[in-house]
Amino acid sequence: MLSNFEFTNPEFFWLLLSLPVAVAWYLWRYNKQTPAVKISSTKGFKKNASILPKLRPILFILRLACLALIITALAKPRNVEVSTKTKTTKGIDIVIAIDVSASMLAKDLKPNRLEALKTVAAQFINGRPNDRIGIVEYAGESFTKTPITSDKSIVLSALKSIEYNNIIEGGTAIGMGLATGVNRLKDSKALSKVIILMTDGENNAGQIDPRIAAELSQEFGIKVYTIGMGTNGTALSPYALNANGSFVYENIKVTIDEELLKEIAATTGGKYFRATDNEKLKEIYNEIDKLERTDVEEFKYTNYEEKFRPLVLLAGLLLLIELLLKYTVFRSFV
Repeated sequence: MLSNFEFTNPEFFWLLLSLPVAVAWYLWRYNKQTPAVKISSTKGFKKNASILPKLRPILFILRLACLALIITALAKPRNVEVSTKTKTTKGIDIVIAIDVSASMLAKDLKPNRLEALKTVAAQFINGRPNDRIGIVEYAGESFTKTPITSDKSIVLSALKSIEYNNIIEGGTAIGMGLATGVNRLKDSKALSKVIILMTDGENNAGQIDPRIAAELSQEFGIKVYTIGMGTNGTALSPYALNANGSFVYENIKVTIDEELLKEIAATTGGKYFRATDNEKLKEIYNEIDKLERTDVEEFKYTNYEEKFRPLVLLAGLLLLIELLLKYTVFRSFV
């Protein structure tokens, strides 16, 4: 809930310029009403100990305060409280299918393809508060890292824990990764279902043809956005293992089956992208984010609380006090 104080008619504050004019007029008239009298001696006059003559300007001060309050009331001060309610009119279920084969450790993206992907994907997930998201891992085989859920902390934790390991069978089973994503979304009741499929190679493993998986996606109304990870030319990539188990890196030609990825995207009504560096990968996710937005309807309720009435009452009270003082305490001086 938002609260703001405002004046509906602030132009009335220009009338405050009349107050200095009124003060100048009062001082001029006061000097005219109290002329000086020259006498040789004041010994014959008794000293008047009353302070009422000195307090007489308080009547004018009350009148000025009354006028200032009335001008402020004319400006109509009010407190504005705005409350908002949002209604999600269209939900999107998203599965991010991530290639975790050894080639994803190539260093053409910094620090490597997999870590660059995890960083950008985390930003994408944080920017989708109204959608459900799941994660699928695949290499030579595939499995669900986390099913679709609206709990972003679970999804982000699962994404953070993704790393290359030799437990999963080696290779790149694009069809298996896509089919697993389809399996997670096929029973979804969401109005829009999306798979973001990322790979840096060619389909060379698995028992499901990627084109068959794409046709299944189309049948279940699932749109697939495909992303080819890797620079054009060669990239410093894992080539072999040292005796201690660490990778040996060499510059290897980047081979991505772009025709297949484009065909998958076209079959399902999605789009193909090529991420050649970190900035391009970020731009791709931003574009997908814009293409697939959840429709959120916002309702605003505004409550106005007028504040001019207390000012008018206070101005009336000051005017009453002035009149009472004028015709009682200061009656002999006005």
